[in-house]
Amino acid sequence: MISRDLVIIGGGPAGLAAAVAAYDAGLKDILLIERDYCLGGVLNQCIHAGFGLHTFKEELTGPEYAQRYIDMVLERGIEYKTDCMVISVSPEKIVQITNKDDGIFEVQAKAIILAMGCRERTRGSLNIPGTRPAGVFTAGTAQRLVNIEGYLPGKQVVCLGSGDIGLIMARRMTLEGAKVLCVAEVQEKSPGLKRNIIQCLDDFGIPLLLRHNVINIYGENHITGVDVAEINENFQPIPGTTVHYECDCLLLSTGLIPENELTMGLGAEMDPITKGPVVDEKFMTTVPGVFAAGNVQAVHGLADDVSVHAEIAGRAAAEYIGGGRQ
Repeated sequence: MISRDLVIIGGGPAGLAAAVAAYDAGLKDILLIERDYCLGGVLNQCIHAGFGLHTFKEELTGPEYAQRYIDMVLERGIEYKTDCMVISVSPEKIVQITNKDDGIFEVQAKAIILAMGCRERTRGSLNIPGTRPAGVFTAGTAQRLVNIEGYLPGKQVVCLGSGDIGLIMARRMTLEGAKVLCVAEVQEKSPGLKRNIIQCLDDFGIPLLLRHNVINIYGENHITGVDVAEINENFQPIPGTTVHYECDCLLLSTGLIPENELTMGLGAEMDPITKGPVVDEKFMTTVPGVFAAGNVQAVHGLADDVSVHAEIAGRAAAEYIGGGRQ
């Protein structure tokens, strides 16, 4: 077993910002763990602009924003490992990790920062009736396919959910040559930023159907269409309002959930509202010496806010270790 003062789980904007802040607060023995093949997290696939306005006072794309923090990590010589999956974290702050080179190994930490981010709600959590064909994607999966892998998920597209990633992907699919037939939203108002509604939907003539839901999916091997209907205050379809759309792709942008299997396995108290761990003003969980930063603690609207809160957690972890409370 190896030992490190601080282990940070997750190399996205939260983990990177926390590592830099902890280092600058005087803590040098840091190990940053990332499950992907490179640092940066989900920002690597967010090629649109709009990041960094608060943190860096300029508009950056997701990869540019991530690279600013990656450069800071590299300049400081902070140790990191990619292609690593964390299996478990114990209350004694033992982190069990696996990768293809080292197999399974353990790291004893004096403090831990959880920065695993969040995940998307899938079709399984939405209970949409119909068959289970290929061609149904979360918006984030489609974003990775288009922006990183170079695949177009479909050419006739319906989007369910008008959060920011759904709006951005409606525009992205359009720019790649697909036809986005509509964006359906179950709420009376889109949760997405006003600028995204204008720039991603209005500018491209994509209709936004408020108080509408997908109520059926058709297709055997591959999706062939969906039914979209207006819904009432109880979220039930209103008779006579159903419209059938022939499509070969359904994108789901129906909310994010903090990625907290490790947190729950650790035994930290969870918040039923945020779905993340209960934390104090320094983002320490109910397990002493274990902190939670960014979207793993609560889903944030801006990456800039993720970085700000992660920096607080990083400094707090350095203070915790410096105070000898491990």
